[in-house]
Parts: sequence; C-alpha cells; structure tokens
Amino acid sequence: MTTQVGQRTVLVPVKSFRSAKLRLAPVLNAGERETLARDLASKVLAAAAPSPVLVVCDDKDVATWALAHQARVAWTPGLGLSAAVMAGVDQLNGEGVELVVVAHSDLPFAAGLGELGQLGKVTLVPDRRRDGTNVAVVPASAGFRFAYGQGSFERHRLEAARLGLECEISYDPKLSLDVDLPEDLLLVKARE
Repeated sequence: MTTQVGQRTVLVPVKSFRSAKLRLAPVLNAGERETLARDLASKVLAAAAPSPVLVVCDDKDVATWALAHQARVAWTPGLGLSAAVMAGVDQLNGEGVELVVVAHSDLPFAAGLGELGQLGKVTLVPDRRRDGTNVAVVPASAGFRFAYGQGSFERHRLEAARLGLECEISYDPKLSLDVDLPEDLLLVKARE
C-alpha cells in the first residue's frame, strides 16, 4: 500500500503482542493479554479508514500482522516508543505526507481516526486521566518531538507551543479510554 503526496496517514506504534499489557497480569493470563492486544490493535487499524496506515514496530509477528491488515510497516528496533514514532513521522514526511495521526494500539472504542486534525495545527487527545496522550495529530514536517510516558499530554501540549503551532485539545470519550490497567477493562465492559 503506498501513500500519496498531501495525504494524511495514521501511524500506529505496536509492541510485541506477546509482551503487551503486562499490567493486566493480575486479571488476564499471558494468552488472554496477547489476544486482547491483537484485538485492540485490529480495531485501531480499522478505525483509520479511509486513511492509509503505517505501523511502527520491532517485532516480526506484529509486522506480519500489520501487512495482513493492509498496513505498511516501519521497522524500528531498539528505538523505544517516542523515537520510533518520530522515525515513522520522519519517514512519512519524506514521502510527502502532510498530516500524521499517531494513535496508540490499545483504544477499544477507536473511531474516525482518519478524519482527525487539520493541516498546520496539532490536535491532542489525552487519556481519561488527562495524563497520557492517546492520539496526537501533527504536521509531518513540523519536527514535533514526541515524549511518551507519564505526563506526556502536558509535554506534547508544550511541544506544540514551542513550535508555534496552534494546539486543539479533544476530550473525546471514545478515544480517551485506553486499556492499561484492570480498572480500564471494567470500564470497557461497562460501555460495551
């Protein structure tokens, strides 16, 4: 699948399904966590339509899965989440993509990802705790420095300001719920 100049692309960082969701170990066994991670990532890829998808990963099984889902793969071994996302955005910028929608792979109610954001502006969707960044839409050429981890939402808001880019905050109830902790699973079940 190729991208076209001027097009927006959804970038999804995906870690190994086998080692994902370790914080859910008190309530899910290894096989259940792997299945959950794969199912959630599949929902996120489906929510990207009609935009093309680039999966950044360092796991062969994830790469095979991504290709089977009509996504392209950026191989980013050893970079860590923030650097892998920046490498993916740089690749897309080099291909002429103007807007990149970075969406995490654990959003159970992901929808409309391929339509988020506007050219020349940053759009941030924080998690329900307003601490992490579940979705960030950035101009590919802006040189946006991603800094994931605890407190990333505020760091990303400050990065948009550093770059002089207007920053829209979207408190989207569907996109704000990610699955990291056992309590998140309970919220998902309550909303289904």
